[in-house]
Amino acid sequence: MNIQSNTMPESSFDGQSGAPAAVSAARLAYWSIRRELWENRSIYIAPLVVAGVALLAFLFTLSYLPANVRKLAALEATRQHTLLSIPYDASAIMIILVSVLVGLYYSLEALHSERRDRSILFWKSLPVSDLTTVLSKAIVPLIVMPLLAFAIIVALQLIMLLLSTVVLLSSGANAAAPWTQRPMFEMSLVLLYGLATLAVWYAPIYGWLLLVSAWAQRATLLWAVLPPLLISVGERLVFHTSYFGSMLKSRLFGGFAQAFVAKAHDSGAVLGESGNAAARRLTSDQLAQILNPIPDPVKFLSTPGVWIGLVVAAALLAGAVWLRRHREPM
Repeated sequence: MNIQSNTMPESSFDGQSGAPAAVSAARLAYWSIRRELWENRSIYIAPLVVAGVALLAFLFTLSYLPANVRKLAALEATRQHTLLSIPYDASAIMIILVSVLVGLYYSLEALHSERRDRSILFWKSLPVSDLTTVLSKAIVPLIVMPLLAFAIIVALQLIMLLLSTVVLLSSGANAAAPWTQRPMFEMSLVLLYGLATLAVWYAPIYGWLLLVSAWAQRATLLWAVLPPLLISVGERLVFHTSYFGSMLKSRLFGGFAQAFVAKAHDSGAVLGESGNAAARRLTSDQLAQILNPIPDPVKFLSTPGVWIGLVVAAALLAGAVWLRRHREPM
């Protein structure tokens, strides 16, 4: 048996010297990302399961859809859009939330698990640099998972629209209502923009978790949460300020406010009032505009926190690369 021909493809050797041919960095990165998808199936299984649950729940509501569409016909367009969008927006939010949680967990385990099971010894024997390995792991939550979430959400919402059309046509109701209130192309662009800005805003968080994953011997979750918590509590006790805590809160929950803007008539005055007064003054048009904010990429890109976060993320990833190169298996 020709062992050499079975273990190494002929194209991987230089025909003149007989030495292994150099593999391009792009190809190494591609196969590194595919490796992550092979080893971490929750990356795509978790959002698919959530999509299946959302679709099942939507099927139970289809029997009420014709009556609801007839009732909505008497309402103004903005109220129709708000009410008809509830199942679509709810399913998208659930998939995005699960994708973010999976991305956080993946980042926390990505470099730690290969040291724990000592598979790092095998991967380091391959001609793949530590930089390529760490960057491929960072690409998963920053690019791969948002694109997967986008594809799953668009496919799910298209199925929901088609099912709604069939039900409405069979009942004699207005079958065009879901399509006019949910323009697929426009909503898909807004969704893609939201996922992209969310990934950019969370970049330093993913970088921090990868750094902890490359450093910690055990209890990665504790090491990821404890230092920021101690810094926040220490600042509060010593300086009686909460700048660090406010920064963490903004990084965790403030990305949406930076990427979108609610443009309603006199919205600043309305939002500045007390809850009861604002509720009395809000018209249905104002409520619809606030609940459906408008993308504002200029505002997002001009936010200093975006660029500071990217610089911090790059520094954290550089630290993760250094740690992977020098950290021993457990």
